[in-house]
Amino acid sequence: MDRVTLTVTNGVADVRLARADKMNAIDPAMFAAIGAAIDALAGRTDVRCVVLSGEGRGFCAGLDMASMARGGSGMSTERNDQGSILPQHVTWGWRQLPMPVIAAVHGVAFGGGLQIMSGADIRIAAPDTRFAIREMHWGIVPDMAGFPIWRGLVRDDVLRELVYTAREFEAAEALHHGFVTRLSDDPLGEALALAATIAARNPHAIRGAKRLLNMAHDADPRTMLAAETEEQLKVIGSPNMMEAVAANMARRAPVFAD
Repeated sequence: MDRVTLTVTNGVADVRLARADKMNAIDPAMFAAIGAAIDALAGRTDVRCVVLSGEGRGFCAGLDMASMARGGSGMSTERNDQGSILPQHVTWGWRQLPMPVIAAVHGVAFGGGLQIMSGADIRIAAPDTRFAIREMHWGIVPDMAGFPIWRGLVRDDVLRELVYTAREFEAAEALHHGFVTRLSDDPLGEALALAATIAARNPHAIRGAKRLLNMAHDADPRTMLAAETEEQLKVIGSPNMMEAVAANMARRAPVFAD
């Protein structure tokens, strides 16, 4: 897959942005490749967790402005069934995948790279990573689904300052504001280890929990209460639930069916 690699091992999909010579800057081909990777994962029942990272010196340096200037975006404004056009799908699509996504971030996450990273459920960054909501530097606005995700992560006035100024900020500040979940000297190794832990849980319960978490920010309490019950009824007494109980009682690793 051009610009993106995808391998699956023991239920964990290892997805890597693979344009290292350009610090994984996003050109039209990168947009298409990330979207295709998300679409490929959406229908896979054998994938229980996804780890998203970037090859080379950084996670993603944002838009490849030279490439965009030469040929324009060349992308359709047609919206998918989630309401996204392609530049939004490469962020929002990670959040909408049925399985959890963990981003392992290093080097830089600028502009579109910060938005793509934000689509993950969990974001682990190296302590020396630099971040920026970079779009205002180029005279444009963030438009890759950052806003509907950031409103659940970052305080409103802080977000406004970072959007308006386009200034760079360090990993410690990103952690403080909520852009990242935690810092690690080995973000990819820690992300893969965490993914293995998640992949060892009942996959149907994990998917149900993600559906509930995706609703939690916007749904009213009555809707959430009903959704909790609906998700529980799907898994309680199921073979995977019974296997979780049996494995815990026997102090052994469970063997779940996808």
